[in-house]
Amino acid sequence: MAKTLSKALGIDIGGSGVKGAPVNIKKGILLAPRYRLPTPKPATPKAIAGTVAALVAHFEWKGPVGCTVPARVRGGVVETAANIDKSWIGTEVARLFSQATGLPVAVLNDADAAGIAEMRFGAGKGHRGVALLLTFGTGIGSALFRDSRLLPDTEFGHIQLNGRLAEHFASDAVRGAEGLSWEAWARGRVQPYLEHVEFLLDPDLLIIGGGVSRPDRWASFGPLLHTRARLLPAALGNDAGIVGAAYAARALVPRRRKRTKKSGPIPEEKASAAAQKPSKARRKPKAVPERGSSSRKK
Repeated sequence: MAKTLSKALGIDIGGSGVKGAPVNIKKGILLAPRYRLPTPKPATPKAIAGTVAALVAHFEWKGPVGCTVPARVRGGVVETAANIDKSWIGTEVARLFSQATGLPVAVLNDADAAGIAEMRFGAGKGHRGVALLLTFGTGIGSALFRDSRLLPDTEFGHIQLNGRLAEHFASDAVRGAEGLSWEAWARGRVQPYLEHVEFLLDPDLLIIGGGVSRPDRWASFGPLLHTRARLLPAALGNDAGIVGAAYAARALVPRRRKRTKKSGPIPEEKASAAAQKPSKARRKPKAVPERGSSSRKK
């Protein structure tokens, strides 16, 4: 019978770095300091696979691995490439990473992974209703939940806002590239984006993730935002992707089957009583007429 998985290696692939750590997936905590390697340039599937293998070797890991990619992934195959090299489209990424590491690998969207971690262990734990996690980084990632169940592969960073893709208007990368202050970015970019998302989805809970959720950064812009939904920074911060990736590796281990109750031997006292209990007299079987004879009176 398969054992319940208690730990896995989580790897989060980003635009500037690939980071990972072993994770206790029952508690959602890192079991070692995270290790980070720069994202190779160009970030082709083969190059990233080599980096993933280097992280596995660093931790001398021998068990299941979970990896995030900044793309839509279905059945282990990459379907989009908005912020990564176009050569990723159509790549059987789960198989590629498994071949590179020699280990079973589960792959999922990066924002979905962060959302899973926050709903399981962080800011969204125990929430009932509609919850939306938005990660602000190179782009804007999204993970939508209904009663803690994920609706996978949403792309709310790609909705149109003021004639532009939302992530080209309100991402953290745009803030840095345009030299916007935290206040200008919060009031002029993030606030109108959140208003638009609330109009479309009407969530009960909004969680802001990515590097901007660090306490020092959140303090610079979070209080300037106003939403109808409850608004919270990601409790796991930038580790959410690692934790969620590791948690996704549970799917690589078969679930335990519940044991069915089997009738055991009869206890001695009951067996003895049953043996001593007189049996009910059986009815005598009715006589069956022999062939050729007739029961009719002549």
